[in-house]
Amino acid sequence: MTDQAQVLLSTAPNFRDLGGHATRGGGRVRPGVAYRSDALNRLDAADLRALQDLGVRQVIDLRTVFERENGADRLPEGADYVVLDVQGDHSTGADLVEVLTDPARAETVFGDGGATRFMHEVNRILVSAEDARAGYAEMVRRLAAGAGATVVHCTAGKDRTGWAAALVLETLGVPREAVFADYLASNERLGPLREAMQGVCERSGVDFELVRPMVECRNTYLEEAYAEVERVFGSFEDYVRDGLGLDRPTIDALRGRLLD
Repeated sequence: MTDQAQVLLSTAPNFRDLGGHATRGGGRVRPGVAYRSDALNRLDAADLRALQDLGVRQVIDLRTVFERENGADRLPEGADYVVLDVQGDHSTGADLVEVLTDPARAETVFGDGGATRFMHEVNRILVSAEDARAGYAEMVRRLAAGAGATVVHCTAGKDRTGWAAALVLETLGVPREAVFADYLASNERLGPLREAMQGVCERSGVDFELVRPMVECRNTYLEEAYAEVERVFGSFEDYVRDGLGLDRPTIDALRGRLLD
């Protein structure tokens, strides 16, 4: 478990600090350096000030072009904005919107466990697809070199950001059970997303139960990502070195910035 302090933003409920986790070597992930979040397009003035007060100087957006065009981030003054689209052409937000407005297609795509299979596929893509590997590698480099605090986010802050957080915490030596706990902590923060998705489904006549697996974090999803690491690269260390192309000086710099 973690002793990390939770920083709550009312307009970004899945925003939280990656700091506070204990490592296997007896250290601790330094608070106030790296944050994970859902989208920042709805930030109000108070939450923008909160990000400013936290010293956020870099925002890394993992979303697709469709998502960015439909909800541009609101940024604290002076923060660098970096787009690292880790999903690319794989199942874009536009595809999902189209499916969720067509009950027959939703039944075809998400029925009979289709939504769960979709989530497993997403987690495999985030590990092994070329654009995902390039994006996550650059994210680590920017975390290692960045001045001030960094926020990494997608739309819900659970899948693309979930793997980003797992990658960072695992690399820092946080025990895997704590990595999973951090991943699952999104569930208690996803109420607004579930309500919004349910509203979309009700208006279009789609059975919300078909898509419920997509608005949840489940152990099996993250397990699928780790299994893809093993299948494709052999080990997590090989994934970081060969899959992401991250060298020892970069990893040492990341640890230097993020570990007490």
